[in-house]
Amino acid sequence: MEALTPNIFVRDINETIDFYKKLGFSTVMSVPEEGDFVWVMMSCGNVSIMFQTFDSLGPELPEISRADGGSLLLYIRIQNIRQFYKKLKEKVTILKGLEETFYGATEFSVLDNSGYVLTFAEHDNSPARKVN
Repeated sequence: MEALTPNIFVRDINETIDFYKKLGFSTVMSVPEEGDFVWVMMSCGNVSIMFQTFDSLGPELPEISRADGGSLLLYIRIQNIRQFYKKLKEKVTILKGLEETFYGATEFSVLDNSGYVLTFAEHDNSPARKVN
């Protein structure tokens, strides 16, 4: 295996693009290239996420037709988390503010426009925290 890029189904793809742009993502591919999108890939650094409308695959895969959100949490590792948090806190819904965890991370969680939870984390990479 080389990579994992989630394909997340959403009801309003344009609203989703706008939300993820606030987080620093940019659109790198789309179908169609212009107009009413049914699929987009967005990236920020080494993180890529695909978004697709329910309607575009609903007839072929009825199992994807469900409520927004669901039981999915995207855990995204970043650097300079405090600076990132300050930049976002007035622009998005914060579910859980900055906190230090017992496993050496500083984290906060937000709710995206489709009800998915995103947890951003910066890990303490000191030798005392590393696990083999």
